[in-house]
This record gives sequence, C-alpha cells and structure tokens, in this order.
Amino acid sequence: MSAALWLALAEPAGPAGSGRRRYAAAMALHGAGLLSTAQLESYREAATTDAIDPHRVMADRGLAPPEPPEPDLAARLSHLLQETDRCLSALTGPGIAEIRSLLAPSLLQRPVPRTGSDNPVVRSHIAAALEAMHPTDPTLAAAIGTLARDLPWITYDAYPLSEIGPHFGRVHAFCTLVGAGAAWPADDFDLGLFLVAPGVLYRDHAHPAPELYLPLTGPHRWRFAPDTPFRPLPAFHPVWNPPLQPHATLTGAVPFLSLFAWTRDVDQPAHVLPASDWSLYE
Repeated sequence: MSAALWLALAEPAGPAGSGRRRYAAAMALHGAGLLSTAQLESYREAATTDAIDPHRVMADRGLAPPEPPEPDLAARLSHLLQETDRCLSALTGPGIAEIRSLLAPSLLQRPVPRTGSDNPVVRSHIAAALEAMHPTDPTLAAAIGTLARDLPWITYDAYPLSEIGPHFGRVHAFCTLVGAGAAWPADDFDLGLFLVAPGVLYRDHAHPAPELYLPLTGPHRWRFAPDTPFRPLPAFHPVWNPPLQPHATLTGAVPFLSLFAWTRDVDQPAHVLPASDWSLYE
C-alpha cells in the first residue's frame, strides 16, 4: 500500500484534482510516520491549486522533500493500470465501457511481473513518445516512463513481410499488460501498449477481434477501407474497430504510442487487405 501512496504523492502538478490526490497520499504517509508534519503542511498548502508544485513550497520553507523508497515493479505496474483506467474513464464512445468492465477485476489484483528484454524500437522511440504526450497527460506519461524499459515488449513477426511490408516488421513493438500470459492474466481479453516509429505505414488489415485504440500521441492518419484517403486524428481521440473492420495507420512526425484493447476473439489472427497505393507511403 505504501508504494502506491508514494507513487500518488509523486503525481505531477497540473492535472485536475492532482493537488487533492497528493494531499490525501501525504496524510496517509504522515499517519504512518513517513512524512513530517512540516512536509504534510506543504502538501496541504499546495493542494489549494492543482498547478502548485509542493516541492516548491518546501523549498521556500527550507524543507527537504521526502525521499520515497524505489517502488518495486509490481507497484509501478499497478500504478500504470490505475492511470490507464483513469484515462479511459474520461472518455466516451464505443467499447470504452465494456473495456473498463473487463479491466475492473485486474485493478483489484496484484500483478505478477513478466521479465522484459531490451527492445530496439522502445530504446529508440519511447522517450520522444512520452515527451510528446506529456503536455496532455503528464501523469499517465510518468506512469509509463517509470517502467517502459522493464516491460516485455514484442515485435510481432506473424505477418509475412511480403504482406505487411518491409518496414513495419522492424519498427513497431507492443506489450500486453492484461491478457493470456501477461502480468494480469485474463481470458479472451487483451489490453496493452503499442509503439510505432514515426513516418511508418501500418498497412490495411482486419481481424475478428473488436478493437479500441487510444492514441497517446498525434496527430496520426487513419483510414478504414483500402485505397481511400487517410485523415488525421489527434492524440486521445479513441478509434474503435468493430470485428473485421478494415483499418490502416500512417504514423506522423512523432512516434505512435497507443493503448490498445481487444475485447474477444483475441486468438484469431489478423490478415492484411491488399491496397494499390502502399508505394505512395512507404
């Protein structure tokens, strides 16, 4: 529990309600003897306005900021899942209520972290993606940033390169947080993160699974039928793909970082849909 409180205490200043959430965590830590009364008072004062950084209040008073212990991987994962649900809770649209319902049991469970390994796509592009999303949702960006290199990212190789194209197979990675074999096991439900380098075409494809994308960076371009024009969509604009809905993504000037969820039929493979204009974008 204390690990979650320390993570809440470190929430960046700015987001609505962040001052109250930091102060609530500070009161609990003070009650456990882990924060001084003077430090608690600084968090109380900062809570009057979300934009006030409590560390600045402490510096003005000559106080040292608290030194939290390094949270373990399970605590950081739990914090990320809570922030993911918090982000989804602010949205409306197809699939979101169902995904939050499927996600709810995992929020009550402690994760079993899976061993990650170095992924060159993540190493090259995660920092720029998090920098791009920080102005919109600094709390979620920070939660991803605390463990991005520790997650079990996969560069998917089930698409034949002759179908998916020579570039996509080398410049993307995904990580399942909730699903079969993930930190939170689930039956016929997947939720995780998806990362693609800038300026990459994810060719037209479809799959039986209903799918939500929540791009955390943007704008990126999308289309929902082969050989039709792409249109730009901004960050945090949900994209819902019903079963077998064709879709393609052309990533923009910043890396594409997105939440994704498949709500059923997760073991059914995707297939590429031919289009005549791929050479224009690759």
